[in-house]
Amino acid sequence: MNGVVVVGAGPVGLAAALTLARAGVPVTVLEREPGLASQSRASTFHPATLDLLDDLGVAEQLISRGRIVERVQWRDRAGSVLAEMGMGSLDGLTRHPFRLHAEQSSLTPLLLAALSDCPEADVRFGTRVDGVAEGGTGVRIRIGHTWTRAKYVIAADGAHSTVRRSLGLPFPRSSYPTQALRVFTDSPLDQLLPRLAPLTYVRDVGQSCSLLALRDHWRIVVRIPCDARDPLSAANVSELVRRALPGVRRPVRVIGADRYGLARGVLSSYRCGRVLFAGDAAHLTSTAGGLNMNAGIHDAVDLGHVLANVLGGRAGVDALDAWAWRRRAVLLERVIPRSEARVAGVQDRNTAKLAAAMAGLRAIAGDPEATRVYLAQASMLDTVPHSFTSPAVRHS
Repeated sequence: MNGVVVVGAGPVGLAAALTLARAGVPVTVLEREPGLASQSRASTFHPATLDLLDDLGVAEQLISRGRIVERVQWRDRAGSVLAEMGMGSLDGLTRHPFRLHAEQSSLTPLLLAALSDCPEADVRFGTRVDGVAEGGTGVRIRIGHTWTRAKYVIAADGAHSTVRRSLGLPFPRSSYPTQALRVFTDSPLDQLLPRLAPLTYVRDVGQSCSLLALRDHWRIVVRIPCDARDPLSAANVSELVRRALPGVRRPVRVIGADRYGLARGVLSSYRCGRVLFAGDAAHLTSTAGGLNMNAGIHDAVDLGHVLANVLGGRAGVDALDAWAWRRRAVLLERVIPRSEARVAGVQDRNTAKLAAAMAGLRAIAGDPEATRVYLAQASMLDTVPHSFTSPAVRHS
């Protein structure tokens, strides 16, 4: 085995592999599962990410499988619209002035299909990597009782990364005081609640939540205490929906619910010799707004270009250190603060604080330039290298 080995066939690993293969670098993807993951995970793709996926040739197909979000709304439980912003204000800053709601599992088959057309790529499912070790001019990779070699390894094997553990790298993380509970409904909430936007944040001292529209269902996302008792019981879920949507007079049909814990953690360096970390293997955030997954895809595409240049002799190996520093700084200085700001105070019962926050959003929504800057930052257009040059966004 030569070239680059990517561990993990999620969106991050496949995006890195496709970027490398398109640059003519031999790449092998090793995935322990027998096929692509199909369970519901992240479902938000930001304009900056869609631009990158467009460069990889898969954005158009992904968009056809998702729900385009052209406006973002904030309202209270009484149904009053507190603020609204149109994504069209991003015209000229991105080829995709909208947000897309689509399952993560809608993207991975598209990336895999594109990889299958690359003679430089090989994807192996049911292949578990049990460890890695530095091996002089390459990396040794253990698969069962067999060792093989690669010039570089990209660890995109998730929050419980086997590669990270095999190298003994600490990954300090801290849990957030709340967890996320998602309720899935196929009831047409935008028909039941007039003027409801496909992305709506309900901000209310009685019950805050987020409402996200996908092509065939809606998601109601709330934060609940980590010690909540039996939160997925039918009675508790029904009560949560009732509190979140008091203006809906017709029954809302629940077709599923789940919950997941939330944690924050960032690897001290995304590079360990010839092993490079991307996505959840390198960082975790609160998951709000899908920022962590989008940042992982940005990690992967950026890394693919840099590593291709290093292997092609167009850049020195120090370019990998620069990549590792750059992507880690983006997480610490932009992604995590914004992710946490999105959920700050959602359970705050302080009416004055909530009113002040909403007044600030209304002021932004009433100013076209402020709206443009706000949405550019929320769309991650200032976190991708060379993607956005407006001083108002770059230096804010």
